[in-house]
Formats: sequence, structure tokens, C-alpha cells
Amino acid sequence: MKHLLVCTLFGFCVSVSSVTWSYDAEMARSYARLFSDVSGADAGKALHFLSPEAFIDGLKQGKGYVAIDVRTPAESQLFTLSMPDSLVISTSQIFTPQKLELLPADKPVVIICKSGARATAVGTSLRHIGFDNVYILKGGFQALASYYGPKQAYSASASSAK
Repeated sequence: MKHLLVCTLFGFCVSVSSVTWSYDAEMARSYARLFSDVSGADAGKALHFLSPEAFIDGLKQGKGYVAIDVRTPAESQLFTLSMPDSLVISTSQIFTPQKLELLPADKPVVIICKSGARATAVGTSLRHIGFDNVYILKGGFQALASYYGPKQAYSASASSAK
């Protein structure tokens, strides 16, 4: 009798866990479509990663980026972006209807955070909901600060020098 009770309880637990272990198949298919081009040497390009050098060159060429700092308010209080049209919208707020309305559809949008982790999550999610003009600054402010100094600030862009 005890054995039967244990087997019945085990069976019940397995059947309940399989229901809770399920996933959203339609969402999985939509992500499969989003990531279908991500492979090989061009994976970063397919993910819309932008190197600090490409970002700076684009600014110097007048690409008109709208950069969005997605760090927390406490982080962005000390320093943030000073370029025209830049925005500060934290990760926790960017997917609200009011904040999504601030994102332009006609200009390239660059998502920036401290190291690139939050920017990758936010940028990928924005692209997933239809913002195809969104790019992610690879390495975030840390990589930008490592790359950009007086030499880069006062030199012509690599593309215009050719």
C-alpha cells in the first residue's frame, strides 16, 4: 500500500512538473527567426553590435545616432551621454508605452550601458518587437572609455581619411 501511494504521488508530481516545464512555442519560433542570421564571423553584425570605433566614426560622419543610456538612475546621475538627441531611459522603464514612443523609427538608435550586458538584452528585445534600427554599443561605456581619448577626439574618422 505504501509503495502504491509513493508511485501515485511520484506520477502526480511528474505530470504536474511537465505542465509547469512547458514553454511558449510561438515565442521560441519568433526568437528563432530573430537569430536565424546569427552565425560565423558575421554574428556580431547580425546581432547589430557596434564597436566603439564604428560608433565614433559614425558620429564624426554625422550619422545622427540617437543614443540611449539604459543604466539605472543612480548610475547615470554621475555621468551620461552629452551628444544631441541622447536619452537616459533605464532598463526597467524602456518598455513602457510612454518610453517606447520616444524611440525614433527613422534614425539609428544605439543602446549603451556600463559593460554591454544590459544593452544587449534591451537592444535584442527592442529588435524583437520591431525596432530594426537598434544597435548595441559593444562593451558599453567601459569599452568606449578605453577606446576614446584625445587622439580619437581630434583625429579625422577612419573612413574619411581614405
